[in-house]
Amino acid sequence: MYIETVPNRDSPPAILLREGWREGKKTRKRTLANLSGWPTQKIETLRRLLRDEPLVSPHDLFETDETLPHGHVEVILGTIRKLGLDSVIAAKHCRERDLVLAMVAERLIHPCSKLATTRHWHTTTLAEELSVGDADEDDLYAAMDWLLERKGRIEKKLAERHLSDGATVLYDVTSSYYEGRKCPWARFGYNRDGQKGLPIIVYGVMTDAGGCPVSVEVYAGNTGDPTTVADQVEKLREEFGLTRVVLVGDRGMLTQTQIKNLKKYPGLGWITALRSPAIRKLVDHGALQLSLFDEKNLAEITSPDYPGERLMVCHNPVLAEERRRKRLQLVEATEEGLAKLGKEVVRRTKTPMKQSDIGVKAGKILGRHKVAKHFILKIRDGSFEWTRREDAIKKEAELDGIYVIRTSEPRERLSAEDTVRKYKSLSDVERAFRCLKSLDLLVRPIRHRSEDRVPAHIFLCLLAYYVEWHMRKALAPILFEDEEREEERKRRDPILPAKPSESAKMKKWTHTTPDGLPVHDFATLMAELATRGRVTYKLKSKEIDLTYTQAPELTPVQKRATELLGLLPVSGK
Repeated sequence: MYIETVPNRDSPPAILLREGWREGKKTRKRTLANLSGWPTQKIETLRRLLRDEPLVSPHDLFETDETLPHGHVEVILGTIRKLGLDSVIAAKHCRERDLVLAMVAERLIHPCSKLATTRHWHTTTLAEELSVGDADEDDLYAAMDWLLERKGRIEKKLAERHLSDGATVLYDVTSSYYEGRKCPWARFGYNRDGQKGLPIIVYGVMTDAGGCPVSVEVYAGNTGDPTTVADQVEKLREEFGLTRVVLVGDRGMLTQTQIKNLKKYPGLGWITALRSPAIRKLVDHGALQLSLFDEKNLAEITSPDYPGERLMVCHNPVLAEERRRKRLQLVEATEEGLAKLGKEVVRRTKTPMKQSDIGVKAGKILGRHKVAKHFILKIRDGSFEWTRREDAIKKEAELDGIYVIRTSEPRERLSAEDTVRKYKSLSDVERAFRCLKSLDLLVRPIRHRSEDRVPAHIFLCLLAYYVEWHMRKALAPILFEDEEREEERKRRDPILPAKPSESAKMKKWTHTTPDGLPVHDFATLMAELATRGRVTYKLKSKEIDLTYTQAPELTPVQKRATELLGLLPVSGK
């Protein structure tokens, strides 16, 4: 028997299984089967079998040499290349760029020290993908120094992508505690992490209106937030070449002193908020009438104290109720402590407590919840009395739920509602801080101490967040994210608390997407992608050194994630 290919004039050739024999001097043959519908591989296998050739399974020829998690590496590096971040860091391929990209990817995969990075990336395909398997921690330190030299150029390229004249820029400052004594940036200051007795390092992040990070600047831990604003203005004007920008900062950042400095630049606008004493002053002077909120929750006013500015007065009833409830709880908790102190003073009859001792203990109780302004104390030797300042509590309650947004932007450029929305978008910068400090990228612990390495480390984390920000935005349909958040923000009342969209509610209730896939957070999705490994097979031969790699087909979740990121799946290599 044999297989014969018979050509046809008007159709593909026929593949026939035939049998041949001889009758005297003549050769006879007959067709046993038509194999034209068979797969090519199956036909070739039968052809080899009829020729009596040996057939060997690949499992008999090859053995598994190595299996490494690959899926998360593939999508992270694919996103980096799709964003063009590699060319932003350096236009030409070089060893330092590969090391920087590997460190950026590793922050998203498993944030750790630089020494641990050189160990951990061998447990995935990251080291092989970027050909950095031979790098040690000294190579990474040198790459960080190389990156810091290019920081200004990289930030300028990011600004060219995401900022333009007339753009809104969000800016905020945070800090991270430092465990060590020899870092020149580490100083004692306002510790936002709540770690007492540790110095901190301050850094400010600048983003576009949507929260996409553009730049970061590091400051000594004893630097006040407002003093960092001048550097950002210079960066926007001198380094980024922007002449018309609206800077958004919180009330502790853009103080009256900083705003006076901003007024020196005609093209520079601002949006910020007033502190409580300034709001009280508006009420006392009659510029702000509380009756404005009888029928509406947003009103625009002007005041001679703020010439050339617009003031958007907002009243949030939900916030008002929350502040009232919290104040009451703090006052009651403080009264509890004061009552215990009063009983202790009464018990001390043989050796009455001194006035100074009572004052020290009362001060600690009042300072615990920071409501001393709501109490009147009468302290004498062996005597302690206290009462609430009901008039002060009532006066403070009048402003519950009221806040005032101030801006230099005219009404034709920015409506009152949009001004409030832009100020509230500072929450996007706070979200960046959460990702940087606690959720995914883990800026701390800061394991560097030199003047250059600390800023380089924080800049690396910012680049990693730049990648994560774009990935989160693309993957929102399968994450516990509200993919309609931006549209909802434009439609909803800017004063009332934000509410999730219907699609976000459904994801939260059912934990599945509309097409039946499980919903993830960013970390668990990366873990799901990591389950797609890449297997290296090695030929079972001492004479021939032959290997090949193969990755399995994508699962439905992995396929959907790859589609959302706009990446083409790669099944083998």
